[in-house]
Amino acid sequence: MAAEVESRIPLSRMRVLSTAIGVADTSGIEALTMRRLAELLGVEAMSLYHHVANKEDVLDGVVDVIAGEINEVVADIDVPAAGAAWKQAVRQRILSAREVLLRHPWAPGVFQTRTNTSQAVLRYYDGLLGLMREGGFSYDQTHHAMHVLGSRALGFTQELFDPGDGPMDAEAMAALDGMAEALPNLVGMLREVAHDDPDSTLGWCDDQFEFEFALDLILDGLDRLRETA
Repeated sequence: MAAEVESRIPLSRMRVLSTAIGVADTSGIEALTMRRLAELLGVEAMSLYHHVANKEDVLDGVVDVIAGEINEVVADIDVPAAGAAWKQAVRQRILSAREVLLRHPWAPGVFQTRTNTSQAVLRYYDGLLGLMREGGFSYDQTHHAMHVLGSRALGFTQELFDPGDGPMDAEAMAALDGMAEALPNLVGMLREVAHDDPDSTLGWCDDQFEFEFALDLILDGLDRLRETA
């Protein structure tokens, strides 16, 4: 009966995009194909092309939908941003955006591959810049700030090291030992920080802590820039 009801719901672009997000959330972005979407929607693949041009259009669309979800969340944040309060307002906005992206862990990779401009993403950045302007930053300073923050402004980063989703096991530690002579400082750091943290958003180390640590360093530096203007 549920399938029959689903099949009677008119096909639309939003329904296609919502289904695509569901596939990616459940099985990863690699599982998202036009054929899979058609099967889940109970239609022929050709029917999809009345609403989305191709898979790239689907990916552009899901970025819009998720950015829209972020905009809805941050719109509910009602905190002062004038003067020194800008830093906490911006921090809360960025971490709220990150909470949305953590519910769609595949999404940052899709955001990074898009060449078409998402109006929803631009609205997010416009709001972020508005907070900084309210805090006393000039347009020139906000321009520099956006370059410094990069993707972190939207709640994610592309990490330099990606050790995987699990703790350092005996095999991985042995591999590190084999590199110790050639890379003593890097191996020393990795030995020191390798641990299994059950509360981590990454697995190998506490990605949330590292994100907030870097964000706070950046915001503190930008605040000093604002004060010297």
